[in-house]
Amino acid sequence: MFKKLLIITLSSLSLFAMGGPSLVETTKLIKGEVNPLQEFVGTLKFDRNSVLAAQNAGVIKALNFEVGDKVKKGDVLVQVDADVLNAQVAAASANVASARNEKTNAKKDFERYSKLLLTKAISQKQYDDAQLKYNTTTSSLKALQAQLRELQIQRNKKSIKAPFDGVIVDKKIDLGEWVSAGTPVLSMVDITKVEITVNVPLTIVNGLKKGDQYDINVGNNILKATLQAAIPSGDKLTRTFPVKFKAKTNGTFLFDGQQAKVSLSQNAKKESLLLPRDAVIKRFGQNVVFAINKESMAQMIPVQVVGYVGKQVAVSAKSLQIGMDIVVKGNERVFPNSPVKIINK
Repeated sequence: MFKKLLIITLSSLSLFAMGGPSLVETTKLIKGEVNPLQEFVGTLKFDRNSVLAAQNAGVIKALNFEVGDKVKKGDVLVQVDADVLNAQVAAASANVASARNEKTNAKKDFERYSKLLLTKAISQKQYDDAQLKYNTTTSSLKALQAQLRELQIQRNKKSIKAPFDGVIVDKKIDLGEWVSAGTPVLSMVDITKVEITVNVPLTIVNGLKKGDQYDINVGNNILKATLQAAIPSGDKLTRTFPVKFKAKTNGTFLFDGQQAKVSLSQNAKKESLLLPRDAVIKRFGQNVVFAINKESMAQMIPVQVVGYVGKQVAVSAKSLQIGMDIVVKGNERVFPNSPVKIINK
């Protein structure tokens, strides 16, 4: 049934494209040597996985999330009871306001006494007393302001906020529960970045280069991952070493612990058929090339990617032959069995 559907689909696409030949550029299929690719299976995990804990003791007054919720950085996720601290902050604020008024009045008196001292209208002791009062009220205001800031910091710690954009993956407490300072309350992950770890033989590790980009297959998705490091501490039984890649998910929905596959080059070279990388495109979920026959018609050929040599890709397929004209530009507009016009001949 699937083959019939595929044939019907390909025929439909061919008829759709029959309005006129597609303009393409081609290249000759050549033979060359390549380091063959070997597929390895690794494990994906989110780059940041944080356990948030209570910073102050108290009763859980509000839970503003459910497991699975997406949250933004700065969102208040948990509120610990802060009624006592709120009262203390209010009292401290009132004390600061009163001290500020006392300082203002003391400053006015000191400035007035400074002028009176110049005219000998007051004694030196009266001036000194005014200056002392001004200095004392200034120091008192600073101390009360520091006390207020300390209480405000403590109150802020009663609110547990999201440290980054992410998803809640675990809830460790319930509403009304008492928590002590340091009690874990929830776990969250950053789903925008992932780390993939693959164990590979030393012969493969030696051919890798930090900073290079690789295609990693996760489910039905391809992630563009950058090689971060090869860890020089391997498994003594398998003689393999962990290699770490990092990638952005770009909105792709993934799971922590999901299987990931990557193809890496072996050391031994072998003869293969070579094409520019642009010649290989994705159609119907597989890698394909378009070969041009003597009647200037495009033939779609599924291929297996064997390896890479600079800007070229090594491919394998039974129907490929050296010297074939393969579309390298314009293949995104070409359909199976559609007419084409080669413009670089």
